[in-house]
Amino acid sequence: MPPAAKPRKDWLFHYAELLTKWRRGGRVRPEAEDAMQDTVVGMLEGGVGAIHDPRAYMSRGMSNRLVSWHRHATALEFSSLDDMDEVEHPAAVPADDGIRFRQLVDSLEAALAELPLKCRQVYIMCRLEGLTHTEIAHSMGLSRSMVEKYMTRSIRHINERMRDHAPH
Repeated sequence: MPPAAKPRKDWLFHYAELLTKWRRGGRVRPEAEDAMQDTVVGMLEGGVGAIHDPRAYMSRGMSNRLVSWHRHATALEFSSLDDMDEVEHPAAVPADDGIRFRQLVDSLEAALAELPLKCRQVYIMCRLEGLTHTEIAHSMGLSRSMVEKYMTRSIRHINERMRDHAPH
């Protein structure tokens, strides 16, 4: 009689095992738990049966999401308007606002034209058409990770080109 096959552990077992392991190491933060939840949602939406090794899938998925969030957070700096001086965002509109607006639009168009085609398409679909990264990935036949990379590259490029228009 052939040896009995090892029973395949359920994804939920691996989920609990990974969280316990990360908690013991003191590495569980709200971001890590969110990344794990996002990974599990993606796994369940895609069909758990198609995944050969759920533990490896969840571990890698969580790691990838944390790296992606870190890159996004470090690429973009946000400031609350309440934290800024009025000089940085004046309440009154300057007299030469129309001219400055036209220069701003021209600079943005030039910066967009300098981008590689896929970066430009991703930026426009996300920022102007309001599509999510997942929707863009699906419509362009790319991975979500690649869309995020194109978006990060586009934002950095545009920020660099538009620096002259920022208040000093």
